[in-house]
Amino acid sequence: MQRKKKSNIKTSNPNNFIKWRWKRLFKSKDLSYRVPVIENSSLDHIISPKKQCQITWFGHCTFLIQINGLNIITDPVWSKYMGVEKRLTENTIFPEDLPQIDVVLISHNHYDHLNFKTLKRLNGNPAYMLPKRLGDLFKKKSLYNIQEFEWWNNDRLNDVSITFVPAQHWSKRGIFDTNKSLWGGWVISDLKNDKSIYFSGDTGYFEEFSKIGNKFDIEYALLPIGCYEPEWFMSYQHMSPEDSVRAFKDLNARYFVPMHYDSYRLADDTPRDAIDRLFTAWKDNKLPNDNLKVLKIEETL
Repeated sequence: MQRKKKSNIKTSNPNNFIKWRWKRLFKSKDLSYRVPVIENSSLDHIISPKKQCQITWFGHCTFLIQINGLNIITDPVWSKYMGVEKRLTENTIFPEDLPQIDVVLISHNHYDHLNFKTLKRLNGNPAYMLPKRLGDLFKKKSLYNIQEFEWWNNDRLNDVSITFVPAQHWSKRGIFDTNKSLWGGWVISDLKNDKSIYFSGDTGYFEEFSKIGNKFDIEYALLPIGCYEPEWFMSYQHMSPEDSVRAFKDLNARYFVPMHYDSYRLADDTPRDAIDRLFTAWKDNKLPNDNLKVLKIEETL
């Protein structure tokens, strides 16, 4: 499948961006709610993981996935600020505290998903698995252990298969590089048990979720529920909580883990908005409560 060469007109049109930012000045939101950090955070179970797979969430889209002896981290970002927006919840565990990282998975080049200062704080000499045409930027930052992927490309490490899958999003980091590099999500498959973890990265709702679900037996779907408001502007590139529940059903996954709603206020919605709408959509779809895994920051599943 070839990537789309142009962004959706609403997100690429600077007049629409200005319109959104102007209207935002007149909106009043309750910003008091913060996603909690788990009490008494401990590194013990992370440094010496049990034999089963475990997933630890550090906020936004950063997960440490420990599976079959590998330490895999997704879109690691520990920045205190994202542009002018201050991080809403402070971490107590930092990149230097983690065990040696074997693999870094990057979904796309937006600043809230690709932070080189964080990457250089990680322990070890990880392999960087990247979307196609993002490698040159890593080389400029003196990071060379890289592998680029097109959609549906995969590689195998130990008893783990890692596949880059489509997303409905876009890429841009500078003035002249719109969509010059690819974007997407990652499926991490445990070949011993034939089960998979799906990390979507940023995406709008699209029909490829069903294809991903048909190709993999997804145990855990790590899906975004924030940065969706105003929906007339954001819906192409970011799912609402209702969209994410719909995607979860298309994926035929067993468990839903929400992300991308807690750390930075990048749109008009708030963490409270996102989680309340998720609970409502979950109930409206009559899905089992035990299959929704809402993690605290630094909590391990």
